[in-house]
Formats: sequence, C-alpha cells, structure tokens
Amino acid sequence: MKEIEKLIEIEALLENLMKNHHKGGILRIKILFFCSVYQNLPVGMIIEKLGIKKANFTLMTTALEEEGCIEIKKSAIDRRCRLISLTDKGQKELDSFLSTMRKALGNTPIEVDKAIETLSVFLNKIV
Repeated sequence: MKEIEKLIEIEALLENLMKNHHKGGILRIKILFFCSVYQNLPVGMIIEKLGIKKANFTLMTTALEEEGCIEIKKSAIDRRCRLISLTDKGQKELDSFLSTMRKALGNTPIEVDKAIETLSVFLNKIV
C-alpha cells in the first residue's frame, strides 16, 4: 500500500479507537489537546491546525466555554484576535482521556514509539 493510503487508514483507525473511549466526540478532544499544547494560540491558527470549518469550531468552542473547559479572550496586543486557553476543568478532561487511551494501547514496542515520533515530526514539517 502506498504511503498516502496507509496514512488514511491510520487516521481512520485512530479516530475509531478514540471514539470508543470518549463519548464527547473527537473534535472536542482535539480542541482540548491543541489548547493544552498551544496555550493562548489565536483561534484562526487552531482552526488551521485542525483543518476544520470555522462554523464547526465555533459550535464546539462555544459549548466548551459554557461548560468551563476553555476560556476565550481578546488579545491584549490585537483586540481583533481571540485567544483560547484551557481551564483546569478542560485539562482534567483531557488528562482523563489521555490516561484511558494509554491504558487501551498498553505498552507499545520501542519501534512503534520511534515510528510515531518520526511520522509526527515529518507531518509537522509539511502541514
């Protein structure tokens, strides 16, 4: 199988694995994850990294903000720019999901860990 077909297969399998371990939806977890990794990242950049429509992002972030999982505020530097940060509640939800996923995956062989890291570095360079 060619590389792109393998990447599509991996993405689908990962999404199915994650769906089975979180009832709130994968987009919710992805937003919490990006807010954790990139604290105070502008909304537009998160949307770009996720590769989703602004409307879908707005619906999910509105719900997350109402639930107290994220905080959205205007930038002090550029008032047109909105910044998103994760709250303690959002961090707890993300940590719980990550812990569940670690248990589901178990101990992965070192070769798998290295391959995942290599793939992550490669994709971050081209995205």
